[in-house]
Amino acid sequence: MSHFDILEEKIVLLLNKLKDNHLLINKLKSEMHGLEESNVDFKTQISKLRSENDNLKIANSLLGSKENKSFSKRKINNLIKEVDFCLNQLYEIK
Repeated sequence: MSHFDILEEKIVLLLNKLKDNHLLINKLKSEMHGLEESNVDFKTQISKLRSENDNLKIANSLLGSKENKSFSKRKINNLIKEVDFCLNQLYEIK
């Protein structure tokens, strides 16, 4: 076997490895894209659950629970401030 034959075999092997690596990269990119979409979905779900949890805390404290009264008071005060701000904006427009 000549040096050229050996060199040719090595080049073929390297090209095959390169092809395999490209296929693996594409597969991993696809998998990463799917995981990124799942991550976004999970973050959205977590946000919704946190909001629901806050609402349940408020409802629970309004029903007499002492655990979250300060949280509910803060939330109600913030809502009142927002309403006052909106009313002031409306008065300024007129």
